[in-house]
Amino acid sequence: MKKTKTIEKNARIVNKYLNSKLKGNPKMLYDAAAHLIIHGGKRLRPHMVIKSCQILGGNTIIAMPAASAVEMIHNFTLVHDDIMDNDEMRHGVPTVHKKFGMPIAILAGDVLFSKAYQIISDSKLSKDATVQLVSRLAKACVDVCEGQLLDVKMAEEKRIPSQKEYIAMIGKKTAALFDVSCSMGAICATGNQKDISNLSNFGRNLGIAFQITDDLIGVMGDPKITKKPVGNDLREGKKSLPILMAIESAKGKDKKVILKAFGNPKATKNDLKNAVDVIRSLGIEENVRTQALEYAEMAKKSLSKYSGSAKTELIDLLDFVVKRSL
Repeated sequence: MKKTKTIEKNARIVNKYLNSKLKGNPKMLYDAAAHLIIHGGKRLRPHMVIKSCQILGGNTIIAMPAASAVEMIHNFTLVHDDIMDNDEMRHGVPTVHKKFGMPIAILAGDVLFSKAYQIISDSKLSKDATVQLVSRLAKACVDVCEGQLLDVKMAEEKRIPSQKEYIAMIGKKTAALFDVSCSMGAICATGNQKDISNLSNFGRNLGIAFQITDDLIGVMGDPKITKKPVGNDLREGKKSLPILMAIESAKGKDKKVILKAFGNPKATKNDLKNAVDVIRSLGIEENVRTQALEYAEMAKKSLSKYSGSAKTELIDLLDFVVKRSL
């Protein structure tokens, strides 16, 4: 598909730029920092930076430092997420802390975080644009940290959060980096605050739609596609939107079947299958898809005044995100 080819083309350009920036001594530190980057990732966020710049008349070269900085921050969050969750694999390879050890993994994350700001500071953009980029990216990093802690607290508490609380959490944890990707791309092309705000809103709503759909896949996805067991998020007790909706709408025996599997590390394959079957019977997939589409529509409205191929590719990406198959 054309959009996939464009994402892949931009990914190759970004990868080359990233590799050139993640070299140095001690070599092991930079190998650790580059580990997840060289082993996978679609580079959706850099793609959004580039396209948000192009929609306002900018080009790939102007956007490259910002695009690479966002990807470094994204990978920084992955390194630290894997440490917090004690995950052993990502992109089909050992996580950074499993391959290089905890101290080096923490330092590798710190290097990625610091390099992101160094790249922006060294760019050829105006002083005003550079200050805006640094400010926006710093705020996004704070939002991600706040969102991550909200997620941890939700997991620890026995209380089932409201859907509003869930949306607020993913708005920080996930959508903040989508938002900043688009706003930074816009800043690279223009100083017009209305245009920057429009792209920012597009990214935020796309990010929420992305996470809602991702959570649906986490509960009901095909293991052959997701590479995770059936009902993986159920067993882990993740309080994602599909699970919140299911617990809220299930009654009697159906609710017992869901709660038997929810947050139960000893849940059998049969327990999980029964719970997923109940969730399907409740029409949760349709309800979650509807919510994701509502955020997608809000995202599209933010781009209504623009035209051209970059707009088409951003809308294509949005459609791909919300229509991903289970």
